Amino acid sequence: MAWVEGDSAIADNPGVTPPTLTTPPSLTSALAGHIREAIAAAGGWISFDRFMALALYTPGLGYYAHDSRKFGLMPGSGSDFVTAPELSSRFGQALSRQVAQALRESATDEVWEFGAGSGALAQQLLGALGPQVKRYTIVDLSGTLQARQRERLAAWGDTVRWVSELPAQMRGVVVGNEVLDAMPVQLLARHDGSWFERGVAVQDALFVHADQPTALRPSFEVVGNHDYLTEIHPQAEAFVATLADRLQAGAVFLIDYGFPEHEYYHPQRSMGTLMCHRGHLVDADALQDVGEKDLTAHVNFSGIALAGQQAGLQVLGYTSQARFLLNCAVLDGMEDAPLAERVMVQKLINEHEMGELFKVIALVVDSPERPWGGWQAMGFARGDRTHTL
Repeated sequence: MAWVEGDSAIADNPGVTPPTLTTPPSLTSALAGHIREAIAAAGGWISFDRFMALALYTPGLGYYAHDSRKFGLMPGSGSDFVTAPELSSRFGQALSRQVAQALRESATDEVWEFGAGSGALAQQLLGALGPQVKRYTIVDLSGTLQARQRERLAAWGDTVRWVSELPAQMRGVVVGNEVLDAMPVQLLARHDGSWFERGVAVQDALFVHADQPTALRPSFEVVGNHDYLTEIHPQAEAFVATLADRLQAGAVFLIDYGFPEHEYYHPQRSMGTLMCHRGHLVDADALQDVGEKDLTAHVNFSGIALAGQQAGLQVLGYTSQARFLLNCAVLDGMEDAPLAERVMVQKLINEHEMGELFKVIALVVDSPERPWGGWQAMGFARGDRTHTL
């Protein structure tokens, strides 16, 4: 077992004061103690995906399981990050046009949203889709976020429901905005040409990275022998496979930041993509201040596509968020929009903002009667990048 020191604590932000502690110290200490117990019970070492799951989802203690505010435009609100639906309602309105087409083409009337966050996207989709949606089902592990969602979506009454697990069979359109990036990842580190799995251990009561030899490898060969750190995504791929197993008719639209595998495992991306969000700042030390900040990793969309295909789905399209939103008429009526609204929409589509880093992938239920869905999804009508996966 090789010992590796943790990464730097706060990303360099000259002139910016690090955010203050928002999670009660008692919760933070309790979570750290809980994780230390899990490590001890496992013999002194746990894989990073296990650590990440505990840090984010331990009931009552993990980042997504306590009631600190996560979503907001500015750090002054006490939030840690902002997602596209909070930037502009036009995001959900544009997505609703694609969802409406998918509902018609699949002859279904239910929307399933995973990780609904503040409920902003659900509110936008429900408002735009109207009676075309007979039921809107939210799957969210966070009880505190569910409470916010219930309050925000109260006007839709019994149309909206919450479930903690999937039924044996589903029909409808599945949406997930920034869901895959929050799924625990395993870390792989290459030293002197040999691969190790990077996990977490305890040293002097502190969490430290610890590497063990492994047969695991990235799905794409990393050229060269230089030291290299990266992630693999078995949980996200298993999630997609489960959707494929349960979805009898319909389509899946997943939006997140990430790359196809030849970009994800580029030789120059030698420090991986794992990062933490707190107070609208980014840092690289996942082992510090557990429970106080979000842990995420970029998505390998090639792996997502392959997992879906191997389980019986077909790729309906893959493109940048900017191209997808433009195809779905996000700019319609913008000439009359207030300046503030136009600024927010530009954040959604500009390449140096969210437009290029964020991607959209769509998977569809395949059948002999309608191979590859049998229809052209509007969101990928121009600029489809499926060939790059």
